[in-house]
Amino acid sequence: MNAVRIARISSDPLNLDEHLLAVDDDSAGAVTTFVGRVRDHDPDAATAVVALDYSAHPDAAAALLRIAEDATGDTGALVAVSHRIGRLEVGDAAVVIAVASAHRGVAFDVCRAVIESIKTGLPVWKRQVEADGTTAWKGLGG
Repeated sequence: MNAVRIARISSDPLNLDEHLLAVDDDSAGAVTTFVGRVRDHDPDAATAVVALDYSAHPDAAAALLRIAEDATGDTGALVAVSHRIGRLEVGDAAVVIAVASAHRGVAFDVCRAVIESIKTGLPVWKRQVEADGTTAWKGLGG
């Protein structure tokens, strides 16, 4: 059985329930989730943030799979993770992660490892759009 049930880059809206269903397993006593959403502010922004435009390298899906596989290692955890690309409005989900494992500690650890690795190693970039029309490119990750 593959530990990584979903590792997807998508232009479609992300669905938490789909990710939860993907990691549903009778051996799992713990399920953790993370949803990264577009927020209406940024410390570096002069005005309100109104959207993020995400773009991805063609190898981003393969990189996301490696991130999820590295995070699960030999823990026995199951992972479903997606990152959205395209224009996202405030409140839209940019990243969804679900992790199931026998014990809560592993589920939390794997979930944190996935999102931290996405932030530093996934070849996805975002252009932040502010209310006054100002835009700024932000680094790797979500």
